[in-house]
Amino acid sequence: MLKDLGIKSRVLVLILLPSTVLAVALGIYFTWMQLSEMRHQLDARGQLIAEQLAPLAAPAMAQGYGKRLQRILNQVLDQPDVRAVSILDAERNLQAHAGPNMITPSPPTDPEALTQVSSVDTTRILLPVLGKHLNLAEDNPDNDLRLIGWLELELSHQGTLLRGYRSLFASLLLIGAGLIITALLALRMSTAISKPLHRVKVAVAQLKDGHLETRLPALGSHEMDEVAAGINRMAEALLAAREELQQSIDQATEDVQQNLETIEIQNIELDLARKEALEASRIKSEFLANMSHEIRTPLNGILGFTHLLQKSDLTPRQQDYLSTIEKSADSLLGIINEILDFSKIEAGKLVLDNIPFNLRDLIEDTLTILGPAAHQKHLELVSLVYRDTPLSLVGDPLRLKQVLTNLVSNAIKFTNEGTVIVRAMVEDERSDRAQLRISVQDTGIGLTDQDLRALFQAFSQADNSLSRQPGGTGLGLVISKRLIEQMGGEIGVDSIPEEGSEFWISLSLPKARDDIEDLPRAALLGRKVGLLEQHPLTRQALQHQLESCGMEVLPFDSLDQLQAAVFEAHTSDKPIEVAVLGVTHREIAPQQLCLRLWEFEGLGCKCIVLCPTSEQAQYHEALPESHTHAQLQSKPACTRKLQRVLLDLLRPPQTMIENIAVPETRPPRVLCVDDNPANLLLLETLLTDMGGEVEAVSSGAEALEAVKHKPFDLVFMDVQMPGMDGRQTTEAIRRWEDDSAQPPMPIVALTAHALSNEKRSLLQSGLDDYLTKPISERQLAQVILKWTGLPLARSFVAASLETQTPENNLKVLDAEEGLRLAAGKADLAADMLSMLLASLEDDRQVIRETRLANDRQATIDRVHRLHGATRYCGVPQLRAACERSETLLKQNHPSAAQALDELDSAIERLEIEARVV
Repeated sequence: MLKDLGIKSRVLVLILLPSTVLAVALGIYFTWMQLSEMRHQLDARGQLIAEQLAPLAAPAMAQGYGKRLQRILNQVLDQPDVRAVSILDAERNLQAHAGPNMITPSPPTDPEALTQVSSVDTTRILLPVLGKHLNLAEDNPDNDLRLIGWLELELSHQGTLLRGYRSLFASLLLIGAGLIITALLALRMSTAISKPLHRVKVAVAQLKDGHLETRLPALGSHEMDEVAAGINRMAEALLAAREELQQSIDQATEDVQQNLETIEIQNIELDLARKEALEASRIKSEFLANMSHEIRTPLNGILGFTHLLQKSDLTPRQQDYLSTIEKSADSLLGIINEILDFSKIEAGKLVLDNIPFNLRDLIEDTLTILGPAAHQKHLELVSLVYRDTPLSLVGDPLRLKQVLTNLVSNAIKFTNEGTVIVRAMVEDERSDRAQLRISVQDTGIGLTDQDLRALFQAFSQADNSLSRQPGGTGLGLVISKRLIEQMGGEIGVDSIPEEGSEFWISLSLPKARDDIEDLPRAALLGRKVGLLEQHPLTRQALQHQLESCGMEVLPFDSLDQLQAAVFEAHTSDKPIEVAVLGVTHREIAPQQLCLRLWEFEGLGCKCIVLCPTSEQAQYHEALPESHTHAQLQSKPACTRKLQRVLLDLLRPPQTMIENIAVPETRPPRVLCVDDNPANLLLLETLLTDMGGEVEAVSSGAEALEAVKHKPFDLVFMDVQMPGMDGRQTTEAIRRWEDDSAQPPMPIVALTAHALSNEKRSLLQSGLDDYLTKPISERQLAQVILKWTGLPLARSFVAASLETQTPENNLKVLDAEEGLRLAAGKADLAADMLSMLLASLEDDRQVIRETRLANDRQATIDRVHRLHGATRYCGVPQLRAACERSETLLKQNHPSAAQALDELDSAIERLEIEARVV
């Protein structure tokens, strides 16, 4: 509090506060002492009056002279502070009284001594009148203690209080006078201190403003004079320093002026160097783009025709040659991709996607791709995704898969025996995000401290010796580190030489909404499955995968134990219906396994065989004919694929593929545009073999003329062509469509460029989608189905099975699926179905009205609304019809009308079955 006060106020407070406290304390003390003394004197005077009155009143009390007693009492009232007096007989009966009624309670009686009681305003005294008081009156005292009566006397405190107030008032006057005098002295003293300080403050402010000639006079005291002298010396020093500084500034200004020409020349040189650097960067980017195109284009032909040749009749040696060519081309493509990725990262042009993905599927896909390389070295690949790890996440699955592929492939490359384990666990979890840790652990050669220091540096490898294994470009870990850091994560490694390494990724990703399982698991819940796997970690991973499908897993160490358990449970209420056998050629020969599988079949237990990819052909030849190709799977097992096989084995038989009524369709008409004859021939061959109607042209002008004379369902457009390139051709086609009022046809770019801004520029120029060379049959089929709705002939049956249209084997009303979608709550499932059925007729009527009004957008909105409602009910047939109708409506496909008719029929079938149920 004192910090906020000035010196003057502080002096006043420090002088007045102690003085006031001391004066008040002394005044209170002496006043209290005086009041106590006056009260004591009053009590003594009252006792004296009572003791003097007793001898005077004793004879009159003894002889019964009442008038005499009254006169004595009236005389007593003339005494100061006496308020009332009474004479009582021995029984405390009133004999005489003078004054007002007594207000103080009567004190306790003591027949030998005086007693009294005091209140705030009065004091009441009670004195026994004894026989000795008679003798005192007769001047002949004795010790006669005979009780004659009582004397009561009441004293008033008003006089005493009045005298006390007078004394207190006098004390307050003296205290106030003293404080006033003290305040005047303190004010004079504070003024004597603050006035010189104010002059010092003004002088210092003038010095701050630059008036260094300001000086202070004598301030009237020795201390203040010393302060003034010090400030004056400081002002003189500052003035001298300013003059010296001004001289230095003048000299520096002259030097700067002399160097300005030199600096300007240097700036011009730097600007020229900057322009040269920007030009070099632009040339580098163009070179990368051109190199990407020039290398990918022949690679596209090499890989494509290699695939085509592998499908033809060739000798084993020719197949080996083609396989070597394919592997070499894939390796070259991987090296090119690494160099381009590194260049994009260095230039800051790498853009990450942000889409939902499934973490478990991503890890298992990575291991499936790298499985053959591991199995050739007899390594065990294991995927352990802990149960509490969230699977539905949002991020860039392609780049994360690229990082995992690099880490796992490095682990396989530098591990000669043992195991490569990929673990995924959650470190921290919130409602919307999850902190993940993904590690790749191997039992390989390990890394030294020197290797660790150079591990994440560009173009460096852990083993650069002449005897090293093939190590690639040395960019894989650098790219992985940059990608993870761009995702906001961290990558590191722990390693022990000759024991192995563990690369780990710590990454925080947003959670995605849990998508509905594409395969119903109700048929697997509670089913018993026997598991045989010698490797403990692989057995643990398989057990987790099977338990995630809802099955009861019984692990076994040997095939004999498993067979004994199957035989024992064969006649029980809950038999072992399926067995998952993880085997290798070293553990059990294919021929021996074949005999065991026949025995399992005889016990009603179906089998799934998991073996390394390098031994898959041997086991396939030895399997019984009753085993389908799907029952022989490669390691490591993929959860979704394993679940699909289990469903096929355990659910009731359904209509076979041959009996499925394939809807009538026509082959898609495709226009292919490419200036490279090899790529054009490859694309035409692939599409023709897959059942498409293909027309091939080699320039943009020919493509423009082709679309004017013949309708096409889709155009594959090469981007880089002489004359009219792909963008210019697309723009010309779009102008022709606008001028002739033609509906826009899908145009998909075929590009070998891999720069980050390529997709954006292509889409802005009017192209609908793009494919990066080299391309595959699967990519072509997916793109054609996506943009035209017309499947290719070779993939139609599979597509129809995956989409499961209402005309096939989907149920109209599936109670089990409805219960699963309602999280097992039967009441909620019934309510959701009732809400859907209540709105069906209204949705059906609105869809019919919008179709008649030719309001395509309103129809899409209503179908989308109905599609959303079906996602929470067990109505597979109606849901599939809604999905197909919405897709075709958004694409403005000619088959949309037929899809809406099928949707109307699906609504009618659901209403009929709901009424029956």
